[in-house]
Amino acid sequence: MPLTFESVSHGTIAFGFFNIESDMLLCDRYFFFADEFCAKVVAMVEHAGEQVYQTVWNVQEIANTEDIGDLMGAIHGVRFTGFIGELYRSFPFPQQPEKFKQNPEGAQTQTLVTEIISKYARNKEIQVTVDNGKMETTIGPYHFNRSQFQELLKYVWRGGYPRWKNDTRPAYVTEMKNKIMLNSSGVFCDVDFDEKRIGQRS
Repeated sequence: MPLTFESVSHGTIAFGFFNIESDMLLCDRYFFFADEFCAKVVAMVEHAGEQVYQTVWNVQEIANTEDIGDLMGAIHGVRFTGFIGELYRSFPFPQQPEKFKQNPEGAQTQTLVTEIISKYARNKEIQVTVDNGKMETTIGPYHFNRSQFQELLKYVWRGGYPRWKNDTRPAYVTEMKNKIMLNSSGVFCDVDFDEKRIGQRS
């Protein structure tokens, strides 16, 4: 589930997975798939030796809160509104607590998830800037210092809350971590993937 993370620009924001059968992530009002996010982080790592690296990400933006939906209402099966509500109609919250684990094969549902979100979101190109000198990362309007950005990476590595099913990660997540560990400089300096605490429940 999404957790709350600190940002320099917007204070506390929500970031993370929001359905265990989908690999889509949200960052406040932006939505993108985890495999795309990890690939873009790998590209950042490849430019970690540069003072400033700039690129453009294509994301889905849902500006209206009602169109995003009621996550807790959908989890409890009592209110299926907006994008998240419709997604939970296709992939309900598991009745058995032990099955509440992030599916490492969630990318297999991307076609259906894309079809659903297209009813509520608009495509948007956002500027992403990594300033390795200042140890800062900006994703659209969201500005993170080094430790704040690293918390997002550690969340994806762990499969957020409730973590990856059987502690099995998708290959793209493992690749992201391995690339970072091989070139842990700039905003990736001293990232600790073994640290236990990540974010807070949103």
